[in-house]
Amino acid sequence: PGDGPALLVCNHISWLDILAIHAARHVRFVSKAGVHRWPVIGALATGAGTLYIERENRRDALRVVHHMTQALRDGDLLAVFPEGTTSDGRGVLPFHANLLQAAIVSGAPVIPAALRFVDAASGATSQAARYIDDDNLVGSLWRTLSAPPLRAVVRFGTLQAPEGRDRRGWAQSLHADVVALRDATF
Repeated sequence: PGDGPALLVCNHISWLDILAIHAARHVRFVSKAGVHRWPVIGALATGAGTLYIERENRRDALRVVHHMTQALRDGDLLAVFPEGTTSDGRGVLPFHANLLQAAIVSGAPVIPAALRFVDAASGATSQAARYIDDDNLVGSLWRTLSAPPLRAVVRFGTLQAPEGRDRRGWAQSLHADVVALRDATF
């Protein structure tokens, strides 16, 4: 994607997703608050201007939407993982709609995107990078480094204007778009 303002929405598989998307284009992410305490990754995320959300606190979404709206009005390119957690990459979890309100209020377009990791030699989808359920960062890092070389595949959709949209309906539509983009990469 080009410059902002825009909100990128993408499926979420791993802590590597942020690096993969940053390789394509620098964006500011919205991330769970706990990430800022992760060794190395937390410092990098904070340095990149990440906005942190306390997912357990429903009211915190309002605070984050306010900051996102301002960032979009300032011309930033933001990214969210509207699944709210990681999945194994075989499917895309339902999207949470709350953070889309920032795009609606600011008038910024949304860009759907899909991500997957593949074996660099064969092109086959790889589960090595996944970070789900009871995985911890050290175990995920070990599994990723022990796997054959991986390649991240990121596919971007077209800009979608926010005018006339409600966030819940838009979240469902964006979910379908991300699934289609992900399936098109197989």
